[in-house]
Amino acid sequence: MDHGIAVTLDLPFTEAVEQVRTALAGQGFGVLTEIDVRATLLAKLDEEIEDYLILGACNPPLAHRALTADRHIGLLLPCNVVVRTVDGGTLVEAMDPQLLVRVAGKPELAAVADEAATRLRAALDSLTA
Repeated sequence: MDHGIAVTLDLPFTEAVEQVRTALAGQGFGVLTEIDVRATLLAKLDEEIEDYLILGACNPPLAHRALTADRHIGLLLPCNVVVRTVDGGTLVEAMDPQLLVRVAGKPELAAVADEAATRLRAALDSLTA
């Protein structure tokens, strides 16, 4: 996957979401936003899709460092983590923070992106199926 870090869990959606929240918190991330894509599409378009949740995760010290390097980086924050039902379980995908460096073209963001990626990978690696 070019844009993210992913793991598939052999868990029901609701249980996976709770594990993801706990794992993110364990790495210093809070969930600032939550978008229930399934509910939104059903309410607005009367279209049904699988359980699909986008969590906007933020690690305040890392966000501060990134914003200090480039105020425009706020356009790419917070780090999105998607939890969605797939055949055989629940897929968890986290945005690869290295995208911040590639999109912004600011090498000074590399250290922040490296730390964010390490923390997001640790959070996903800690999930149990």
